[in-house]
Amino acid sequence: MSNRDLSPLDALIALDRDHLIHPVAPWRKHEQRGVTVLESGHGSWLRDANGRELLDAFAGLWCVNIGYGHESVVQAAAEQMRKLPYATGYFHFGSEPAIRLAAKLVEITPASLTRVYLTLGGSEAVDAASRFITQYYNNTGRPAKKQFISLERGYHGSSSFGAGLTALPVFHRGFDLPLPNQHYIASPYPYRSPIGADPQAVINASVAALRAKVAELGTENVAAFFCEPIQGSGGVIVPPFGWLKAMREAARELDILFVVDEVITGFGRTGPMFACDAEGVEPDLMTLAKGLTAGYAPMGATLMSERVFAGIADGAPAGAPIGHGATYSAHPVSAAIALEVLRLYGEGGILANGQAVAPHFAAVLDGLRHHPLVGEARHRGLLGALELVSDKATKRGFDPALGLSDRLFDAGYRNGLIFRSFGDHILGFAPALCFTEDEFAQMGQRLKKTLDDVLAAPDVRAALK
Repeated sequence: MSNRDLSPLDALIALDRDHLIHPVAPWRKHEQRGVTVLESGHGSWLRDANGRELLDAFAGLWCVNIGYGHESVVQAAAEQMRKLPYATGYFHFGSEPAIRLAAKLVEITPASLTRVYLTLGGSEAVDAASRFITQYYNNTGRPAKKQFISLERGYHGSSSFGAGLTALPVFHRGFDLPLPNQHYIASPYPYRSPIGADPQAVINASVAALRAKVAELGTENVAAFFCEPIQGSGGVIVPPFGWLKAMREAARELDILFVVDEVITGFGRTGPMFACDAEGVEPDLMTLAKGLTAGYAPMGATLMSERVFAGIADGAPAGAPIGHGATYSAHPVSAAIALEVLRLYGEGGILANGQAVAPHFAAVLDGLRHHPLVGEARHRGLLGALELVSDKATKRGFDPALGLSDRLFDAGYRNGLIFRSFGDHILGFAPALCFTEDEFAQMGQRLKKTLDDVLAAPDVRAALK
C-alpha cells in the first residue's frame, strides 16, 4: 500500500516512521510503535490527532511553564519576525530583544551573575559553560584545572561534553562516555540514602563526598562542580533544604567553580523564580532554558560572574576573539518571545499562581503515598515524583521484564493524563504554573485510576510483597 492510499493521519505516521529520528527513543521500537501526533494545545491541555483531550502534567518536557496558547507570545513572535527575523551576534552586531533579554536575566537571577551568553537550549548552555570554564582557567594561568565533578543521576543535556556530565547510562552507552576528566559523587537521594533520610546527614555526606573527590583528584586539577538544585531526569531527586547552600560554600572553600544547572528548576518551577533564590545561593555560572521561552521557541542561556568573564576577557591576547559562538545565538525572535514570557510570569500573574496552587499539587502526590504501588511521594513547588516499589518495607523496585514504565505511561494516556514514566519506575510531574485547583483535582483522579489500572494486572499484583 502506498502512502497515497492511507488516511492523512496514517500517511503522516508512515512519513514519521520512514524519516524522522526522535530524541532518546529506541529507534526500531519507535518504527514498530508509530508516532503519537499532537495537534493542538490550550492552557494545561493537549489534543492529539485522534481528538483525545489530555491533561499535560509534565508541561511538554518540563518547559511549557505558562501553558499553551498565549496569544501575546504569538504576537510578540510575529511582530519581531516582521521587523527583524534574524540578526547575527557576530561582527559586533546585535538586536534590541537580545540585549534587553540579557539585561533582564541579570536583573532577575542571583546577584553574582552579570554576563549572559544566549544559546539554543539547555544542552548548548551546558556545553558553553564547560568551554568557558576551560578558557577561564587557561587564561588565568591554571591550565591543569581540567577535571569536572557532577552528581550520580544528574542530567546536564546530551551534547558531546554535557552528556558525560550527565550520569545516566543511556546517555553514555555507545558514545564513549564519560570522558576521563568527568567524575561523579553520590546523589543526595534521601529515600535511598545508605545513611538514612536525616536532612543534615544527607547534606553532610554530600559535602564530605565533594571534599573527598577533590582531594583524590587534587585541588589544583579540579575545575568545577555541576549540579541541579533538584535532579530532574535522574528521577526528580529532591535534596534537603540547605543542601545547595552547603555545596556552594564547599566549592568556594575548595577553589572550584560552582555551576548550577537551572534548566528545569528555573522560572518558577520550584516556587521562587529560581531554585537558588530559596537558599540565597550565588553561583559562579548558571545554565537556563525551558521556562525561559516556556517552550514556545528554542532558547537557553549561560550566565557567568564578573570574575569569570573578566578572567576570560583579560587573559586572552589583546584584540583576539574568544572562539565560541553559534549562528542562532541571541536569536531576536526567541529573545522577543522570552521577554514576553518573563512579563507573563510577573505582570501576568503566572509565577504567583504557581506558588498559590503548589499545595494542591503536593496534596495530589501525598494523597497517593498509601497506594500499594507507591513507595514515596516527593515534591517542591510544581516539580515532583512518585517512586513505585514492589515492597514498601525494603523499597525494592520491580523487575524490568515487567515493562512497567511503558505500561504506566500508556495507562496514563488512556486516562487522559501525561506525565514522565522513568525506566526505574519513578513517575515525574511538572505541571504548568497556570494549573488550576480543579485541574489538580482531575490530575489526582486520573493518576489514581492509572495506578489502579496497572495494579489490576495479575503479573503486577504477583510482584508485590
